[in-house]
Amino acid sequence: MEILSNFSRIKIETPVDKIINQIKELITSGQLKPGDRLPPERKLCEKLGVGRTHLRDAIKKLEFYGILKTLPQSGTVVGGMGITALEGLISDVLKLEANDFRALVETRVLLEVNSAKFAAMRRSDNDLMHMSKALSDYEKAVSKGADTVEHDLMFHLKIAEASNNTALKSLMLIISPDILTHFKENNICVGDRPVSALEEHYQIFEHIEAQNPELASETMEHHLQDILSFSLKQNGMINGKTQKS
Repeated sequence: MEILSNFSRIKIETPVDKIINQIKELITSGQLKPGDRLPPERKLCEKLGVGRTHLRDAIKKLEFYGILKTLPQSGTVVGGMGITALEGLISDVLKLEANDFRALVETRVLLEVNSAKFAAMRRSDNDLMHMSKALSDYEKAVSKGADTVEHDLMFHLKIAEASNNTALKSLMLIISPDILTHFKENNICVGDRPVSALEEHYQIFEHIEAQNPELASETMEHHLQDILSFSLKQNGMINGKTQKS
């Protein structure tokens, strides 16, 4: 059906999208200028009617792109670039959130394979304790048949922390909220997948504990193949590239 390719996927705006859009409108209208300070977090949350998690996710993304900067004792300020550049960057952030789940997952695979490798090389006993706690919480959720997405990602974030690479960890924090949202919206972690994922998590943990970077990275890459395949398939569906029946 050729006509189907003329339709595009409907984007449902998340609270994070809406916060970013409001900041964009304030910047482009001149109400927020480079160097201007944002109101305190508590007051912003009250005014926007959102929780701190949504506000912090939006600020983290805008900080990553240099649109906002958090300065010691000064709070969060608008970046020192021109309005046109700021507007273009914000549009790129929103575009990425809207329709490129594949790009997020591909980036996650690159980050996580190296995260596991570095964690195996650099982990401390304290890191192992935090990873073990995350695994235990995940296992409890699986045994109760509860939602496991957040527990899953928490384990991966603990590995990123153990990598002792702050840039890698920051990148993981940037992309994780969008991936988590997509998982929940599309019921990705259902059926027997949480059980098999838990087993793979334990394998990754064992290799990190044994300080075997090669096996840790290989096991992580294998662990992420299902979600990578799903993202490639879905990207084809979104862009109208699915095979005709």
